[in-house]
Amino acid sequence: MRLPRDIDGAQLARALRVLGYEVTRQKGSHIRVTTQLDGENHEVIPAHQPIKTGTLASILKRIAAHHHLTVEELLEMLGL
Repeated sequence: MRLPRDIDGAQLARALRVLGYEVTRQKGSHIRVTTQLDGENHEVIPAHQPIKTGTLASILKRIAAHHHLTVEELLEMLGL
């Protein structure tokens, strides 16, 4: 699995709409997204360009675990 190297926070927030995530607030350079799918889940995404790969991997792991997916399956669903 290879993570995308050029994705920014706003792009990731838009891609997460597939799983019902919506931007609930933004404070400074951090975007908070929330979904009710599979139970309530909040994630904070840095609005950096690009997101560092370690940070992106951590965010994707947490989201995949919440939705009972592998990171590879999640990347396919998001089209990344």
